[in-house]
Amino acid sequence: MENYAMTKHTVAEIEALPDGERAELIDGEMYMMATPSLIHQRISMFLSVELNIYIRRKGGNCEVFAAPFAVYPDESGYNYLEPDVLVICHPDNLDNKGVHGGPDLVIEIVSPSSKYMDYMHKLKVYERIGVREYWIVDPDLQRVTVYNFENGTVGHYSFTDDIAVGIYEDLNISLKDVKLE
Repeated sequence: MENYAMTKHTVAEIEALPDGERAELIDGEMYMMATPSLIHQRISMFLSVELNIYIRRKGGNCEVFAAPFAVYPDESGYNYLEPDVLVICHPDNLDNKGVHGGPDLVIEIVSPSSKYMDYMHKLKVYERIGVREYWIVDPDLQRVTVYNFENGTVGHYSFTDDIAVGIYEDLNISLKDVKLE
């Protein structure tokens, strides 16, 4: 992601980008987003489907969304994110533009250009806005880092591990079946 931090940018500028251009905004700094790779898309689809199947079977208010889907962390006008996969269990926070406030679960799939953003900047924002659980999926390392903000824990898993989804009592996901080449 390239950083265009010369001036303080706003959500209105993000929303005015031409079709096909995507960016995120953290404290007024705009970060252009690269087109996702094939592996990135496979992981995103796999996780979205696994979560959606579980939620459909269990019922309730939760919904799964995949990028591009807007997260408006606050009302400042200087923050806007598009996580790769997110679960929202509070439908009152949704409108036609996206979700306002923190999703319950956020999953970011890192690319070489987004690693610093995902591991540093977004981690702080997601914790600050009340995200319950944040996964960073690193295809190059075949590792998933799980931040459970509710419990104050951090776990590191390989793609072959069963990873407990902390916002649910009985859901484990393994990425061993994702095609990585």
